[in-house]
Order: sequence, then C-alpha cells, then structure tokens
Amino acid sequence: MSEEKKKRLRGFAGIVAKQVEPLNDIEKFKEDFKDKELKILLNAKDGKYAALLVIDHGKVYVEGVKKKPKENIKKKNAGWDGLLQTKTQTFVDLLTGESVSMGSIIAKILTFRIKIRGIKNVLVLLKLFEYE
Repeated sequence: MSEEKKKRLRGFAGIVAKQVEPLNDIEKFKEDFKDKELKILLNAKDGKYAALLVIDHGKVYVEGVKKKPKENIKKKNAGWDGLLQTKTQTFVDLLTGESVSMGSIIAKILTFRIKIRGIKNVLVLLKLFEYE
C-alpha cells in the first residue's frame, strides 16, 4: 500500500489503522491469517468516516469510508463480511480495554447500543487483540 493512501485516512479510520497495522510485523499473525480474506466495517455512528478493516492473506490494513451518502457503508457497496456499529467512545473503550467487561458488551448489544452483523466475522476482532 502506498504512503499516499495511508495519509488520507481521517478520523476514526486513522485511529483504527494505528491500532491494527502493527500486526503486519508479527510473524504469528501472518501465519495464522495467511489463508483468510475478510472485511469488517467498523462504523462509529457519530463520526464522518467508517473504517473498513481488511485482512488479506496475512496482511491487515484499513480503508476510510465516507458515510455520506449512506449507501457508501451498505454491504453491497462496501463489500464487508461483518459490521460492528456503535458510538466512538464505545469503540475507544473496546480498543483500549478500559471499563469493558463481557457483561457490559452484552448489555449494550441487547439495548441496541452496539449493532453487529456477521457476528462470526466480527469475532475475528477478538483474535486480533491477542497479538498485542
């Protein structure tokens, strides 16, 4: 991926990229995901951009997806396999691991504060954070 493309990531997509792109330097990650192709859309409801997390045969990168028009983040346009949607602060809590328990996550899902589509694919996110 070119340096020019990396510079264009804005807002939430840039934050996600900083969290996951160091995985490209970990040999165990490359080995574990060498046969996987997966796209997970992380949509912060209160931001202008969503982050499309792409795992492609042992490499991971993030693409910024502008949310206006709304069709940009639909499955048929963005091509995602899994969707995780919530407020930015909840994503930050999840990424940093602060004040997050499985019970609080389940409560947020049940009260519709976290929206998940393609849960099997979204659960791959949990594996990603095991490498850090």
